[in-house]
Amino acid sequence: MQAARAESGDSRRPIDPAAVLERLNDAGRWRIEHSGRTGSTNADLAARAESGTLESGQVLVTEEQTAGRGRAGRDWQCPPGAGLMFSVAVRLPAVPADRRGWIGAVLGLSIVAAMNRVSGVPAGLKWPNDVLIDGAKCAGILGELAGDVLIVGSGINVSLTEAELPRADATSLVLAGGDTDRAALLAAALDELGGWFDRWEAAAGDVDAAGIRPRYKSSCATLGGQVRLLLPAERWVTGRAVDVDPAGGLVLEDPAGRRTSYTAGDVVHVRPGRTGEGPTSIQA
Repeated sequence: MQAARAESGDSRRPIDPAAVLERLNDAGRWRIEHSGRTGSTNADLAARAESGTLESGQVLVTEEQTAGRGRAGRDWQCPPGAGLMFSVAVRLPAVPADRRGWIGAVLGLSIVAAMNRVSGVPAGLKWPNDVLIDGAKCAGILGELAGDVLIVGSGINVSLTEAELPRADATSLVLAGGDTDRAALLAAALDELGGWFDRWEAAAGDVDAAGIRPRYKSSCATLGGQVRLLLPAERWVTGRAVDVDPAGGLVLEDPAGRRTSYTAGDVVHVRPGRTGEGPTSIQA
């Protein structure tokens, strides 16, 4: 804990990959590369995948992204050194292609656990993979496929002040009273992620057998609350969020008790579920 507090005093200094490796339980699983500034860590890894030069277990972390992407191509920006911005590339041959869409949720679970362990902050998930603290967004996640490579990245608000936050319904670890040691947070997230990958592959991609869906549902603030869901073609539906199905779809129940699963849309928490309310954009 002494090392964590040391970095908290200067949380925006560049991350040292060696400091991350020292904290990892399984350092041999990951290859960590640091960049001071780049367009998008996801895009960088995807380009390497397309060129055939990407190894499984590659982690790219940066201090600043100039072309960071959120869901549906939305921009995502953060002051240099104020966030934890990283992407991971892996090959999981035992997970069938039609089950790999859970990759973002798996990273979301890993980040929630890492925040609790390192920063002492209780966090939850908003369907499918935004990370919330007291109902406010603290991190977003973007997963994509590049051939047989799964690429998933996150931008976590670490030391942003209220004035630096991009939106009124956002927060940061420092505002939540959490520790801001980014190296320790990244190491904890990678350790959690590696464990989930092992269980996921051992279960041949079955998210129930791997424990992914049960843990996700127990961490999901969306479930149990009323939501409004903006579907493609600008159509809204409203209902109570009652489940996340094995395909990752959000199951809504209408006033007549009919249940429908939706795999894409923009969700707004109309009434708080488990941890609070506040709109954010999502896609399964």
